[in-house]
Amino acid sequence: MSKIEIDQILLSVFARAFKSITDEMSISVEQTARSPILCEAKDFVTGLYDGEGNMLEQTENLPILAFSLAPVCKYIIKYFEGDFKPGDVIFHNDVFSMGNQNNDVAVFRPIFFEDKLVAWTAVKGHQADIGGNVAGGYNPNATEVWQEGLRIPPVKVYDGGTFRKDVWDLIFANIRFDIVAEDMRAQMGATNIGARRVVTLLEKYGMEVFEPHKLALFDATKKMMQAEIAKIPNGNYSGEGYVYYDGKNIGSKYTIRVDIAVTDDAISFDYSKTDGRTNGFVNGTYTSSASATALTFLQMVNPDIPHNEGMLEPLEIIIPEGTILNAGYPAATTFGNHLCPPNADAIQRALGPVIPDRVTAGWNNLLSSLTTGRDEEKDDDYVDIFFMGMKGGAGAMQGTDGYDHIGMIDASGGVLDQDYEMFEQQTPHTLIQHEYLTDSAGPGQWRGGIGTVTKYRIGSEDTQLVTFGDGDFEPAFGLFGGGKGTLNIIKLTKPDGEEMIPLNKDLITGVPKGTLYYQEAGGGGGLGDPKKRDQEKVRDELRNELISKETAQTIYGLDD
Repeated sequence: MSKIEIDQILLSVFARAFKSITDEMSISVEQTARSPILCEAKDFVTGLYDGEGNMLEQTENLPILAFSLAPVCKYIIKYFEGDFKPGDVIFHNDVFSMGNQNNDVAVFRPIFFEDKLVAWTAVKGHQADIGGNVAGGYNPNATEVWQEGLRIPPVKVYDGGTFRKDVWDLIFANIRFDIVAEDMRAQMGATNIGARRVVTLLEKYGMEVFEPHKLALFDATKKMMQAEIAKIPNGNYSGEGYVYYDGKNIGSKYTIRVDIAVTDDAISFDYSKTDGRTNGFVNGTYTSSASATALTFLQMVNPDIPHNEGMLEPLEIIIPEGTILNAGYPAATTFGNHLCPPNADAIQRALGPVIPDRVTAGWNNLLSSLTTGRDEEKDDDYVDIFFMGMKGGAGAMQGTDGYDHIGMIDASGGVLDQDYEMFEQQTPHTLIQHEYLTDSAGPGQWRGGIGTVTKYRIGSEDTQLVTFGDGDFEPAFGLFGGGKGTLNIIKLTKPDGEEMIPLNKDLITGVPKGTLYYQEAGGGGGLGDPKKRDQEKVRDELRNELISKETAQTIYGLDD
């Protein structure tokens, strides 16, 4: 067979087609899933991979999940040793076989064309429950994986198109809420849509055109990433980020240390000096931590780089097992996704001095909560991750203010707010306040993103509330003369007036109906001298109560 000449226009067509497929899969999940975690917050990702599990494209509603799919796909290929048939559907969440978090359950579907395995579609979403000791999946008291949830190594729930009722029942007998099975069906449906689109694409162009153009796309993307890395001066750079309280030992603090080496058009991130794992659930997996590294670095490069396998080739990520970022079997690891912010802090601090125009100041760190209980009016159980309150401000960048109310860096704006009315429909709670928090943004020539203040009244008796995060210890840092953001806080006021401030990793049972929940999500760090900020912007923000008069005058030097 003669060699296919690469058509540059067709190369672009394939790249756009791959993205269109994952976008359509994403829309499908959003429109068919039942849990607000998926259909409102969009805490899921969709991906497309070639026959060997190499990433063709992904739609990153939640970036920390997106970069965890390709490693799992490659693991599944090796696990089943080629035993795949049209109509197979595979579930997976196991954190010790390249998964990132127990609650993040993936669906993989092999795609066949002309009797050959040619591609995969996948959807991974955060499920409302995954079994374990605590409803909702977050167990701050866990010391090992079995206390956190059900582990699902690669398993076929459809085998050659035949439904495996025994496997299905085994999985969902261990999960509390029916909504999880319904959401997994939505994810399966999205993979089927993606598979149909891939087959249509192959019917139009054929494998003899698809394969060489796929490889050319990988190569072009690799060269784009290498060109971006080449803009960073060669050298070795180090940075640190900090994790506060491991859920077990009050006052504990752990350091994430990254050594970054840039050599021409390649870059490595070495975490060998990072502190060891904890004896609680504040640990990461290799996959979650490597995903955090990739998504943080991607914020420093050309945003038009296609997200495929070629993008990752020039990156080397070293995370030894036994560290807090790669705890190893059988450690508890549910908090692992949320180690992304201090990991990102370490990378930003390391590269900030050499690429000051491409890094951001600190982002507000996570502090969030999850409530579960019984909705008396509906006579039904509910679970809610309070996305509305977890979203603080992003860090400023040279020439740009930080995004307001965007959320933690591992979400990178992908996790959306809950709709107010839907929040009250899906839970028995009553929302009282949700607005920007005055003076929360770190001041600077370019200020940090603005945080929020939120109040709601708990509407169920004996509510269980879990807090997770560590944004109440260290505010988002400023850069190059910019100021820091504000700290987060969660406070409960019971009907009898008793107030309590939970630990940042806490499990509270028996919260009475009528308790007032109060939360502040801090702002992002500022960048540059605040006195150099445009005075008209300062006046506008004073008028809109984003800053106080005192801040306008004393920090920004407003002259009237």
